[in-house]
Amino acid sequence: MKFELEATAPGTQARAGMITTDHGLIPTPIFMPVGTVGSVKGVHARELRDDIKAKIILGNTYHLYLRPGCEVLRQAGGLHKFNGWDGPILTDSGGFQVFSLSANRKLNEEGAVFRSHIDGSKHLFTPENVVDIERVIGADIMMALDECPPGDSDYAYARKSLSLTQRWLTRGWKRYKETEGLYGYSQAYFPIVQGCTYPDLRRESAKFVADLGADGNAIGGLAVGEPTEKMYEMIEVVNEVLPTDRPRYLMGVGTPANILEAIDRGVDMMDCVMPTRNGRNGMLFTSEGIMNMRNRKWADDFTELDPAGTAFVDHVYSRAYVRHLFIAQELLAMQIASIHNLAFYLWLVGEARKHIIAGDFATWKPQMIERVTRRL
Repeated sequence: MKFELEATAPGTQARAGMITTDHGLIPTPIFMPVGTVGSVKGVHARELRDDIKAKIILGNTYHLYLRPGCEVLRQAGGLHKFNGWDGPILTDSGGFQVFSLSANRKLNEEGAVFRSHIDGSKHLFTPENVVDIERVIGADIMMALDECPPGDSDYAYARKSLSLTQRWLTRGWKRYKETEGLYGYSQAYFPIVQGCTYPDLRRESAKFVADLGADGNAIGGLAVGEPTEKMYEMIEVVNEVLPTDRPRYLMGVGTPANILEAIDRGVDMMDCVMPTRNGRNGMLFTSEGIMNMRNRKWADDFTELDPAGTAFVDHVYSRAYVRHLFIAQELLAMQIASIHNLAFYLWLVGEARKHIIAGDFATWKPQMIERVTRRL
C-alpha cells in the first residue's frame, strides 16, 4: 500500500491524498461504507460502484469468522470473490465487539474470549489468530486487535487497557510481519491508537503506534460516549504525533458534521453505520439538512430528495414517494434511503477534497456544517 499527500488546506490540518492498493485507488479524505457481514445492508455491489461511488468498503472479522466462517471464505478465494466487490476492502479486527458485546466476553493476556451472539459457542481471539483470520478474509487493510474501553472509563482502567492493547499490538505486528497474503496481493496492517479521553495516554499510544512504521494508522475508542468536543480534542492530540506521510483512519465516526470536523483536524479515512442505519429508519441526509421521511410535511412534496445537491440515486424519487414507501413499510424505502445517504456521504467527502485542493476548505467547511445540521 502506498499513500501520496497531494494538498493541505491553509489554516487547517485538512489533507487531500491518494492511497494505492492492489484493488484500486482511494482518494482521500474518504468515507467507507460498512459491510459488517460481507454486505452493505440492502445495497448491491453495482450500486456501491456506480451510484454511491464508493472506493473502499468494510467487513468485520468477528462476524465473518462466525458466518460464513474461514473455510468458506478460503474456498471462495477471499471476501472479494465471495461478495463480488472488486475494490479495496478494510476489515475491523473484532476489537470493537470486545466493547459492544461486553456481556459476552472476557479479556485476558492471551486475548478475548467471546460467546457467539448467534449460538452461545465459545471462541478465543488472539492478536495472532486475528491476523490469520484477516489473511483468510483477504482485506487490503487489516486492523490490529485492540480493546476499545468505554468513553467514561476512569484513568486506572484506561491505563490498564492501553497497556494490554500495546502488548497485543506487539504480538499482532510480529505475526503480520512473518506471514503473507493468501491470494496473490498485498495486505496492509493498521495499528490502533487508544487511551480514552486522557491526553497523556493518547500521546503515548500514538507514539507507540507511529514507531512501528505501519502503512497507515487508526484512531479508535472515540464516539463511544464521550462528549463531542472531547472527541475533537483527542483527534488533535493524536494527529500531532502520528506521521503525516501515512493515512489516518478515524474509526466509527460519524455524522456529516463530525466527518467535516475530523477532516479539518487531519483525518483521512472514516466509517460509520449511520448512513444506512438511520436511512432504514427514515432519516435522510442532504446538502441542505436532515429530513425525517415519515413527517406529514413531505406527503405532497414532489421535489427531488436533494434538489440543491445532486441526484444521489439512479431514479429521481420525490419526497412524497419516498415518504409513501416508508409509511407503507415497503422495503424499497430502506434501499432508496441507504443508497441516497451513502451517496451523500461520498459526495460530501468528495466536496471536501475539492475545497482542500482549491485552498478554501477553511471558509467552505463552516458554511457546509451549518447546512448539513439543519432539521428540514
